[in-house]
Amino acid sequence: MTVKMAEVMEVINRYTPKGFAPKAGLILGSGLSSLAEQITNPVSIPYQAIPGLQAGAVYGHASLLVMGQLNNIPVVCLRGRLHLYEGVSYESIRTLVQIVKRLGAGVLMITCAAGSMRPEVGPGELMMIQDHINFHPGNPLVGPNDETIGPRFVSMDDAYDPMLQDLMVSASNRINIPLHKGVYISTLGPSFETPAEIRAFKSWGADAVGMSVVPEVIIARHSGIRVACVAAITNLAAGMSKEKISHEGTLHFGEIGARKLIKLVPEFLKEVSNVLG
Repeated sequence: MTVKMAEVMEVINRYTPKGFAPKAGLILGSGLSSLAEQITNPVSIPYQAIPGLQAGAVYGHASLLVMGQLNNIPVVCLRGRLHLYEGVSYESIRTLVQIVKRLGAGVLMITCAAGSMRPEVGPGELMMIQDHINFHPGNPLVGPNDETIGPRFVSMDDAYDPMLQDLMVSASNRINIPLHKGVYISTLGPSFETPAEIRAFKSWGADAVGMSVVPEVIIARHSGIRVACVAAITNLAAGMSKEKISHEGTLHFGEIGARKLIKLVPEFLKEVSNVLG
């Protein structure tokens, strides 16, 4: 069922604090919800209270839209994301990103949990995503295009904004948090990848693998939102370690990465606020 954004925003506006104008949106991945606990004066809306949406079914994703202040900077935070492998549609993901846009945020900071295809970048490390490979079985822009949102054909040359990348590096250097860089490849899931698939992905130039991010980035860029993304590395990819890959491990090492992100993201947002206003 197609839901009109006017209906969605009617609900969102009932909760929105007076004068609230977010400078950035945040999407928090598996094991990273503790970052949302840093938000002050939070106003939370369950996803299922928003027309056309449902709560996510994956443990570690709270399914809350949170408005508030992070390091005194107004943000709208998607505390938990929706995944295609849960059976949700691209439209649901599009609705969440469009809420960020319609509230006025011009920057979207995406976090995720990912497997590393580089032996030197192990669990607990952070990787700034510089580009991606879409291995999902589709594209969220397929179908009729709404020209009021964005053009029919969208350039992805700068999917991950170069200026935001520079600000992220500057922030990480200032607080002495190592920040690796790489290319992310998205798979549908929910099964983890095979060792043969990982060998293929590495030959394509991928450095990290996960089951999200790319649909959100495509939708955000179509909407004119600038994107930055950091992955918390939770494991070495299949075939690269004797450790058995599991969602429990994802949450555990996601929390280790979250301890770094709790420091990095507010510092990054301060940079963004200073440069972009």
